[in-house]
Amino acid sequence: MNKKKVALLGGLAAAILLIGGAGWYFFGRDKSGKDENVVYVSSVEKLMSLGSGSGLSNRFSGVVEAQDTWSVQQNSEKTVKDVLVEVGQEVRVGEPLFNYDTDKYRTDLEQSQLDLERLNNEYSSMNETITQLQKDLKAAAADAKNDIRLQIQEAQLQYKQKEYEMKSKQVEIDKLNKNISEATVYSEIDGVVKSINNGTNPDMNSTDTSFMTILATGDFRIKGKINEMNMASLTEGAAVIVHSRTDSTKTWKGTVSKIDRENASSSNNTMGYSGMGGSDNSTNSSSYPFYVTLESSQDLMLGQHVYVEQDYGQEESVKKVGVWLQSYFINDLDSEPYVWADNGSGKLEKRKVTLGQQDEAMDMYEIADGLKKEDSITFPEEGLTEGMTTEVSSEGMMGQSNPPVNKDETMGEGEPMGEGDSMGEGEPMGESEPMTDEPADGAGTSDIQTGDAAVSGEGA
Repeated sequence: MNKKKVALLGGLAAAILLIGGAGWYFFGRDKSGKDENVVYVSSVEKLMSLGSGSGLSNRFSGVVEAQDTWSVQQNSEKTVKDVLVEVGQEVRVGEPLFNYDTDKYRTDLEQSQLDLERLNNEYSSMNETITQLQKDLKAAAADAKNDIRLQIQEAQLQYKQKEYEMKSKQVEIDKLNKNISEATVYSEIDGVVKSINNGTNPDMNSTDTSFMTILATGDFRIKGKINEMNMASLTEGAAVIVHSRTDSTKTWKGTVSKIDRENASSSNNTMGYSGMGGSDNSTNSSSYPFYVTLESSQDLMLGQHVYVEQDYGQEESVKKVGVWLQSYFINDLDSEPYVWADNGSGKLEKRKVTLGQQDEAMDMYEIADGLKKEDSITFPEEGLTEGMTTEVSSEGMMGQSNPPVNKDETMGEGEPMGEGDSMGEGEPMGESEPMTDEPADGAGTSDIQTGDAAVSGEGA
């Protein structure tokens, strides 16, 4: 089984859970509170778009960032005098970024040069003293020679000490000259100024301690966030599709290059369970950053907010001509295939279909006869019978309103539940307000759930 098909099966398993279980859960009783066996159905046209933005697929919030970042550290011994660039400004290699204050260095340099001159004079004087003592030693009487030798030894020690002081002072002068000559810091890369930590605009949430951050221009990557609740839905090396939030026609292909499990961030999510005696529960969960390497970053902008979903080949499946369905919607594939469909009068029926071509990679079948795109069907779950009342769900969720409940598969007060698929009081995902760490930009879709994944609803 190839890698693409393995990934596809994982995605379809998640979709089955959402279509079946979540349909029962969210639509457990009608608006009037009546307990009716209503089966929620969805149009074939919608179901053909699973994962393409108008069906059911995990989506993750992401932002476009540079492949490389240069963090400019401030010299702790220096004071910044002038910042020569602004946040958002483009810079080139060699362009000045900021200047250090050199007034103190110039004052210290003048004093150090005077000190060195004094040391030079003292050094010359000591040399002359030693020379004279050596002459005196030759002319001195025998009983005076020992005293002169001691004087010479002491003078030579002082001479060496002065020589050391002169070298140290010269090193100090060279450092001061360097600080003055290197007072201006220049950009080492072509990029855009992302942040300047000069105290005028402090970001209280930032952990970056650098004075200035430059994002390299050129190739971009996507930084996304995935919650521990849906970590299994994305793996390193997985092919993904990146969607523009403002233009549904723009997509980019890429690969998950890294899931950073070492840098988790925690969040407290409240999940409301609607049902008999339903109650609110709060759960702590962790989110992890992941990174996408793009095949092409053309038309992407630095800082642009996007959606990321795993690539199951859904873009190719959308282009198929005719009616195609995932195999899990079709009963008795090997004998007399049929689907559970709305009969056009609000009742459920078994509808025989004729199969055509098979797409093994996508696990899809062409419906050659028996079903049109405008027809509505439901997921083939246990308990369905012909004649049951049907209702077309605008949210795209399907399933019975009151299916048999398996006690081993329930959470809370006897209500079946998917993997963290609802937020609030029984609101279907994809139709409620977006909850995400990333701000939506413009006419983005409202399909980001807390936990950083989304199930895209109608019109996503």
